[in-house]
Amino acid sequence: MMSAEPWMSEDPPELAPVRPGEDLPWRRLAGYLLARLAERGLEVAGDLSVRQFPNGSANLTYLLSFGHTRLVLRRPPFGAIAPGAHDMRREYRVLSRLWREYDRAPRAYVFCDDHDIVGSDFVIVEYRTGVVVWGVLPPSLRNPHDRNPHDAARSVGFATVDALADLHLVDPASCGLGDLGRPDGYLARQLSGWRRRWELVATPAFDAQMTEAGRRLERTLPTSQTSAIMHNDFKIDNCQFSPGAPERVVSVFDWDMATLGDPLADVGTLLNYWPDPSDTADDHALHVPGLQNLGLPTRTQVAHRYAARTGADLSHVAWYEAFACWRTSVVCQQLHQRYVRGESTDERMASRGDNIGMLARRALRILGNVTG
Repeated sequence: MMSAEPWMSEDPPELAPVRPGEDLPWRRLAGYLLARLAERGLEVAGDLSVRQFPNGSANLTYLLSFGHTRLVLRRPPFGAIAPGAHDMRREYRVLSRLWREYDRAPRAYVFCDDHDIVGSDFVIVEYRTGVVVWGVLPPSLRNPHDRNPHDAARSVGFATVDALADLHLVDPASCGLGDLGRPDGYLARQLSGWRRRWELVATPAFDAQMTEAGRRLERTLPTSQTSAIMHNDFKIDNCQFSPGAPERVVSVFDWDMATLGDPLADVGTLLNYWPDPSDTADDHALHVPGLQNLGLPTRTQVAHRYAARTGADLSHVAWYEAFACWRTSVVCQQLHQRYVRGESTDERMASRGDNIGMLARRALRILGNVTG
């Protein structure tokens, strides 16, 4: 029997036992949910069983099963939380409304801010079955009749871009999200906010590069063309596909940073997570390992696809990619510091700080081609 190609293999497991140290008071939660879900017309029965989604990096996400009914619980990570981060109230607000106009958004059923239940705010969302691409192409997404083995990967790539473009084409007022954020001054507020976050976790080894990148971003700040509903962390592994259908995203996850703002910031984020043949070991997008082997569209093709679907002018997209790169380095340092302080037992966070220097240099390199 021939071995599988490196780009086509089994995906990492979607579910796993709860990591040590990340259990919640399940009995208390079950009693609370039985009452709250019934109020919303969702009857559940049976004992609660719990598994964890192990692949995400920040928020803790669990699959709750009451008999045949399955739901998702999301809550912030343990420990100190950066201001404005991991906003479960915001996620509930978005997902309790957006699903009516954007069918890739799972529906949220419950928001709880009573910390006596699980120790933090949390949200309960519908569970959807499907496939997530984590660096290998699951066999269920490949059409055996494709002549080119990378056809499915190209479909996955373009479907991801289309899902982002379609989100940005949603009228916020049509789903009650017209006041989700303040589009005016969005980019300037983002820049100042992420600067403050860096100051809270700054490490001397990279502070000079990060500070200089922040200054250059401010000097070359573009003027936003329009505003739209933004996801704020859009990437391939936040998208879900149906088996046998790589041409369309069926679900998008992780909405705790959603807002109204400049949609090109979402495009920059996607590019920052996207592999490209131009990448090198010392200068590359921060994507899931293995994505570079799938045969995804190039970053240029991603930008052209988005522009064709939305009509947006992407002549200044380099600034947005540099901003996303710089912002991601802040996030990496936040995750690493949480591990250092003993607030996370996830061993992956021990190495999250390894890419900060590369990302800072990459942001400065991209900004070298940006004019104000």
